[in-house]
Amino acid sequence: MKRRDFLLISLGAALAAPVFAAETARSSAVPISLGAAINKAGRQRMLSQRMAKAFGMQVLGVLPDKAVSQLDVSRLLFETQLAELKTLAPNEGIQAGIGELERSWQSYRTVLAGPRTVDGGRMVMVEADKTLRAAQALTVAYEKYSGSSAGRLLNLSGRQRMLSQRLAKCFMFQQAGGASDALRVEQEAARRDFTAALAELNAARENTEAIKSGLELANTQWLFFDQALTSRESVKDIAARNVATTSERILEVMDDLTAQYEQLVRA
Repeated sequence: MKRRDFLLISLGAALAAPVFAAETARSSAVPISLGAAINKAGRQRMLSQRMAKAFGMQVLGVLPDKAVSQLDVSRLLFETQLAELKTLAPNEGIQAGIGELERSWQSYRTVLAGPRTVDGGRMVMVEADKTLRAAQALTVAYEKYSGSSAGRLLNLSGRQRMLSQRLAKCFMFQQAGGASDALRVEQEAARRDFTAALAELNAARENTEAIKSGLELANTQWLFFDQALTSRESVKDIAARNVATTSERILEVMDDLTAQYEQLVRA
C-alpha cells in the first residue's frame, strides 16, 4: 500500500477518536435491551484485546499519546459497560457470567498498571485472554437467551471487533521482541477466523441495505488492515504505526455494523 493511503486512514482514525466516547456517558441505572447486552458483552471482548494492543504500543513507543488515550478510554468504557450489563441478568447463568467477568477484570486492571516492558506485556497478554474468555462466555449466554438468528449475527459481527484488536496486539508484541510460535499461531488463527466470519456476514439473508453498504466498507478496510499486517516494511516503527492506524479504522467500521445488527435483535 502507498504511504499516502496509510496517512489518509490514519487521519480518518484520528478524526473519529475516541470512537466509543459516547458510550461512556450513558447511565447504568436504566436497564439495557437484550440486543444492547449482546453488543456490550461482545464489546468487552474487544476491549480486552484493545487494551493489550495499546500496552504493546507503549512498550514499542509507537504513537505513545494515542496509546495512552486508547488505554484510558477502553478502561473507562469496560467499567461502564460492566455496570450496564448488571442491569440485565435474567437467569443464573448470565448472573454467574457477569460475576466471572468482574473477577477477571480486577486481575487484568492490576497488571495494566505495571511497567511498560516485554515482561509486563506477557503478564498483560495472560490476563487479557482470561478476561476475553469470560466476556466470550457471557456474550454466548446472552445470545442463547435471545434464541434468534439475529442474535447470532450480532455476536458474530461483534466478535470481528475483538479479532481486529487481537491481530494488532499479536503484531505489536512480536515487534517488541516477544515473538513466539504461540503468538504466531494465535495471530494466524485470528486472521482465519476474521476472514471466515466476514464471508458469513456477507452471505447473511437478514442483511439490510444499510448493513450491506457497511459490509462493503468492512471488506475494503480488511484489505488495508491485512496488507498492513503482512507488509514487509523494514522500518519497525512505520510497520507498527500502519497496523495501529488500520486496526482502529476497521474497528470503527465493525462497531458501526454491530450497532446495525443490534437493531435487528431489538426488532
